Amino acid sequence: MPLWIPITVAAAFMQNLRSVLQKHLTGALSVGGATYVRFLYGLPIAALYLWVLLQSSQSALPAPGLSFFIYGLVGGIGQILGTFFLVSLFQYRVFAVGTAYSKTETVQTALIGFAVLGDAITPGAGLAILVSLVGVLFLSLGHSSISFARVLRSFKEKVALTGLACGAAFGVASVSYRAASLSLGMEGFAVPAAITLCYVLAVQTLIMTGWLLWRERGQLAAALRNWKWGALTGLAGALGSIGWFSAMTLENAAYVKALGQIELVFTFAASWFIFKEKSNRQEVTGTLLIVAGLIVLVLTA
Repeated sequence: MPLWIPITVAAAFMQNLRSVLQKHLTGALSVGGATYVRFLYGLPIAALYLWVLLQSSQSALPAPGLSFFIYGLVGGIGQILGTFFLVSLFQYRVFAVGTAYSKTETVQTALIGFAVLGDAITPGAGLAILVSLVGVLFLSLGHSSISFARVLRSFKEKVALTGLACGAAFGVASVSYRAASLSLGMEGFAVPAAITLCYVLAVQTLIMTGWLLWRERGQLAAALRNWKWGALTGLAGALGSIGWFSAMTLENAAYVKALGQIELVFTFAASWFIFKEKSNRQEVTGTLLIVAGLIVLVLTA
């Protein structure tokens, strides 16, 4: 089994855990504040991870070129914009439409990766991505009265455009992270991925600090007051990011993002088996389609 597969599954699990931990901060922090703690508390953990890697491998930090800094900056900004677009979708009355369009992230990542890095996808992997996309759409609309026809008719509406922008921003971030790591020209994947992660988290922390100083100054103190849950969120987020960055250094970002949709399967399984929540036929169908797509992806990528 290629190494990027178990790394991606582990990253998806940690991302799911980070989301659960962030919910404990929603009452004490705003959306911006809750986003900020991911970067603030994740950065020292990522830096410690990089230091351990350098010490154990007796490697020296490379001298990154301009392309590394540009790709990392673009990726960091893209992830922040994607998060804000995603949050803004909930302001719309038909937010499920926008959410459905945001799920085109994997397809957009494949197109951006091909345009920027020349990362092509195999026919089998392309089929797997499309099957998983249909499954994700089923899950996205599972608890809404909105039909697929309604989603298609909404293509030019603001909510749909916001969803597409969300998917595009996350797609740009993923491809940029892979490009930044590869631009270092180092052997292996762990060290370049860790260097890229530290740089990106530093950029994101600075940007979000400036944003909060401008718009929500009180959230800076609130983020420090809630350091216990913030530290746990930062730990889970950093471990997940280590996995994402490592996997995307090893493999096509579109494949990684597609397999990362297993996070939705984790969420579905937890709601069904742990919280005993009822699921309708559409949600079950969506989950099965995602699983089928992921199996095809693993077998053909």
